[in-house]
Amino acid sequence: MTEPVIEIHNLAKSFGGLRATDDVSLTLRRGEIHALIGPNGAGKSTLIHQICGTLMPDSGSIRLLGQDITTLDAAARAQLGLGRTFQISSLAPDFSVLRNVMLAVQGRQRSSFRFFGNVMADRSLTDPAMKALSQVGLETRAAIPASELSHGERRQLEIAIALALGSKALLLDEPMAGMGKDGSRALTDLLDVLRRDTPILLVEHDMDAVFALADRISVLVYGRIVASGSVAEIRENPEVRAAYLGARP
Repeated sequence: MTEPVIEIHNLAKSFGGLRATDDVSLTLRRGEIHALIGPNGAGKSTLIHQICGTLMPDSGSIRLLGQDITTLDAAARAQLGLGRTFQISSLAPDFSVLRNVMLAVQGRQRSSFRFFGNVMADRSLTDPAMKALSQVGLETRAAIPASELSHGERRQLEIAIALALGSKALLLDEPMAGMGKDGSRALTDLLDVLRRDTPILLVEHDMDAVFALADRISVLVYGRIVASGSVAEIRENPEVRAAYLGARP
């Protein structure tokens, strides 16, 4: 079996007497979507912040492509290939769709951020940016301001930015939030394609999307993984049905 892209071992985090992350272990493998679900207050946000590097764990380890990243900050993890999208958009709304992605390309190349001159003619920036937009189906929207995108398109643009940064794994935090059925369906189709090249750790409340996409699901309750398995295994797990899916054991 190939080495996991992300490996989390025995991660723990406490705030005073509250054990927010309790001995969590999980993996993300190549070509898969691993969904992380759980009720509100389960500790998902705390766990995600630890994986991204915006919060340091008390103990345990995190590895990306075999490299220990436990003590690295968020910027260093992004440089190594950990991409993330947020529940709240962080786009530059007055910049064009293409320019938003070009900024990510510049960051990946570690080149100077050129805001003046004919930067839009620099194919070392525009070509990889357009490739990322094509991957998410936004190539025809490249010239418009990001502020004119629909909610679903903004999610697509955030993913394009993560891809342009050279992400080797994507951490998607509630990408379906605020979407209608059509938007959720379109994004589900996109993620289903993207997983082939970029595995995805998906934090999501939309269970239709989770059950449609996930190869594996881990269920977090009070900071602890109570079950992990295939969609069928999670659907039938009595502890999960009682704690999260609203059914009696």
